[in-house]
Amino acid sequence: MDVAIPNISFDEEDSQIEISGHSLRNDPGPLDPSVLYEQDEHISSAVWEGLERGALRCHEHTSKLEEWKLTGKQLELVEKAGFKYFRKIEAFSLDNQLISALVERWRKETNTFHLPGGEMTITLDEVALNLGLAIDGEPVVAVELEDSSAIPVCEKLLGKKPTSNDRRGGFLKLSWLKDSFSHCPDIAPLEQVEQCTRAYLLYLVGSTIFSTTSGNTVPVIFLPLFEDFEKAGKYAWGAAALAFLYRALGNATSKSQSTISGCLTLLQCWSYWHLNIGRPKLNQGQTLDAFPLALRWKQKLSGLRSKCDVVQYRKALDSLQPCDVEWLPYHDMDEIVPEDIKDTLILGRSRTTLICLDKAEKHLPDRCLRQFGFNQPIPQEVPQWKGTDGDADQSKSIASSCEDWSKHRDQIVEGEDRVDDSEYLLWYSNITRKFVGRHTSLESMFRQTVAGMTKMLELAKTLSREDMFPVNQKAVENIKNILSESLKNPFSNSKGVLNEEVSNNENCQIGYPPCIFAGHFPQ
Repeated sequence: MDVAIPNISFDEEDSQIEISGHSLRNDPGPLDPSVLYEQDEHISSAVWEGLERGALRCHEHTSKLEEWKLTGKQLELVEKAGFKYFRKIEAFSLDNQLISALVERWRKETNTFHLPGGEMTITLDEVALNLGLAIDGEPVVAVELEDSSAIPVCEKLLGKKPTSNDRRGGFLKLSWLKDSFSHCPDIAPLEQVEQCTRAYLLYLVGSTIFSTTSGNTVPVIFLPLFEDFEKAGKYAWGAAALAFLYRALGNATSKSQSTISGCLTLLQCWSYWHLNIGRPKLNQGQTLDAFPLALRWKQKLSGLRSKCDVVQYRKALDSLQPCDVEWLPYHDMDEIVPEDIKDTLILGRSRTTLICLDKAEKHLPDRCLRQFGFNQPIPQEVPQWKGTDGDADQSKSIASSCEDWSKHRDQIVEGEDRVDDSEYLLWYSNITRKFVGRHTSLESMFRQTVAGMTKMLELAKTLSREDMFPVNQKAVENIKNILSESLKNPFSNSKGVLNEEVSNNENCQIGYPPCIFAGHFPQ
């Protein structure tokens, strides 16, 4: 009696199981690692192995912004400094789960989201539209301050010295700024008005576009940038905000990272505009002509929003269809966008370097031309970019980045009408990470495997071997022995060595029941 034994193979390198030639799951990629060369350190690798980190802690500290009461004179200075529109946004409710799922799709090698249908990113024009910040002007760079310089700088520009309880090295506590400067008297002299306004602007940027993961603090290094309000208004604050967010997104893709900072309001609004995932429903009759555009998503929902977790959002992103993507969400916004903002939107297609203090990040709209209404060609190669943090010759790197930024108006990427997207999509399928989560969980796959092996063992035990050739009798006996040993110790690798990392119940994060770790398998 001949028995048809299924041919089961497992390719550890490709993470792919095949049974009788049928693949149970595909290699998520990248098949060609030349673009996503840091895949091994990316959070998607950990997720693929079943190591969930949960939702990131999102560091924006906007809940107290509305407690600042600005006088008319202060509002004039805030406008002069370049924050006329941005100050209107204030507190914004964040969806930590959605943000965490988006981070799993971010790639710092390209500063883009790698989605099933191609790359997308947050571009300079979207910063201007959603936040109302300037994306043209001087780069936001500053002279490095020693921690000991924090007190004299504060005394000079704020008129008060922070105590040791009010600061942490070169960082000021946001609570000290609010408690000390949030109520400026209407009859205050000009010097005091300017001091309170500088404190407000420092609090504003420290709680939003330059929020850090070090707690409710803001670096003192930003304070001298507000010494001269006229000069402050000439900085490209929007470009700096985007550079800071790019860096924060890149840091958050590390397996060991559990927090994220930067302007997460911008990130979430970007997702709402482009992706039909977790997008709230706008209230009926809600005013839709407010600027900046982030205000559109600030209102309460017309109904209860079903809360999704990271896994649910991940699955939605993995199965994202073209109909779920809005490539041109701002096409009918001309009437509500101020002229000073509208005149700079062309810079969204500038292939340049964004700068924020000691951070420099590449802005690569040529990788996302469909966001500008063009077909997408295969983009030019991106040199491996490590940024500027920790660079031994950092000042030289920043100088080079500033030189590149000085040409940003001349580096506008043009679209090509004759380009066929199909060539790009074929190339993209080889260089991208196709999906982040497994089609089925590791626990589910493990249980299915154990159940299948158990049934195969039961079948092998019931076979009559009287009519078999000796060679087949020996093969069936070997199959029984292999299955029995495997079910006793399912964590053995191909060499029969126990994988201690997985078998350790304290370290395993997959969630197998205790009976599995106790070795209680059907035999």
